[in-house]
Amino acid sequence: MSSAVLKSDQHPIVACTISRDVQIFDLLIEDMETALGENWGDLSFDDAAAYLQQPEAQDLQFVTIAMDHEDEERIADITHIISVAKSREIKVILITEDVSTAALHQLLREGGDEFIPYPLPEAELSRAIERVLTPIEQVVAQPDDEVKLKPTGTHDGVVIPVHGMAGGTGATTFAVNLAWELANISKTETPRVCLLDFDLQFGTVSTYLDLPRRETVLELLSDTEVVDSEAFMHALLPYEQKIHVLTAPTDMIPLDMVTPEDVGRLIGIARANFDYVIIDMPSTMVEWSQTILEAAHVYFAILELDMRCAQNTLRLKRALQSEDLPFEKLRFVLNRAPGFTDLNGKSRVKRLADSLGIGIEVMLPDGGKQVGQTNDHGAPLGNAVPKNALRKEIAKLAKSVHEINQADEAVAKG
Repeated sequence: MSSAVLKSDQHPIVACTISRDVQIFDLLIEDMETALGENWGDLSFDDAAAYLQQPEAQDLQFVTIAMDHEDEERIADITHIISVAKSREIKVILITEDVSTAALHQLLREGGDEFIPYPLPEAELSRAIERVLTPIEQVVAQPDDEVKLKPTGTHDGVVIPVHGMAGGTGATTFAVNLAWELANISKTETPRVCLLDFDLQFGTVSTYLDLPRRETVLELLSDTEVVDSEAFMHALLPYEQKIHVLTAPTDMIPLDMVTPEDVGRLIGIARANFDYVIIDMPSTMVEWSQTILEAAHVYFAILELDMRCAQNTLRLKRALQSEDLPFEKLRFVLNRAPGFTDLNGKSRVKRLADSLGIGIEVMLPDGGKQVGQTNDHGAPLGNAVPKNALRKEIAKLAKSVHEINQADEAVAKG
């Protein structure tokens, strides 16, 4: 095939990139060479389907289909290529940049085995290759829930809820990555970290960590009176054996299905078995919000520099103070904060804080496209893009939280 980068017999082709022009995806070229050396080739969309059906393609183990928004008009051709690959038992890894959700969903439905956003997160292609080439028997033989952290009942965990002051402020991103950074804060004394997704209707913690949702969660929430540490730990899913997650239920449930007593029991069990309990809160205030606020050691409120967050923060402040609830536990975190040299932006931040009568204690930079892409792929920033500016600031905050906790423990022990 004229479009394929052919290799000699000493270097049989075990994989191919398929794209409009592979030079557009220069990082893909580098990662393919890192993973496979010279044992790969390149095909265009026009030639791929025909080549995959030739005897020369018998050694192919997988293909990577790289596309951007300009290629969406050729979605029919691409789905045909996927179909041909699957008929030859060739795995398909999708590499996409600025492709619509609808198009990506269609490609995955047609048989895409893995999806990676472009620019490629560090070492993610190698991990994807390992996953698609792992025999299914090995995957089935080692289910996530067979490897369980044992309950101890001897801890007294720090409760840290995270609450977005409006939709899209990055509260779940913050919660997931704070949990991950706390779990990796020390190489010698690793804290036990639990992440609870209490956004029961639209929670996306499972999406951001690529974890399945299970019926066990709804069973747990439906009858907390009989839940003990063993049952609670069984409902959790581990992510890389570092953080243990209670995902949102499989189906959407009424927020008032869970009572303050239910929430109190679950938090109590979590505290007894973990050093840190991070709670991703729904944006809505519900009956059991007070229970969590009162249990919290620090309550992070995530906002942005806009009118909707300002108005909602003011409403929340009035509501808590009118009920004589501990508003002072709230620590306000400004996401996508102005840069160091943005003097006008800094002035706006000060006016916002003064007008609301609050202190904004943490300023998080805009992590850019990498944040959304990493969330879509289901990995913490520290795993995929450790040098991202947002990840670095969350890591600093996690270190500060851990140091304060250690100091408090030292004082308590006297």
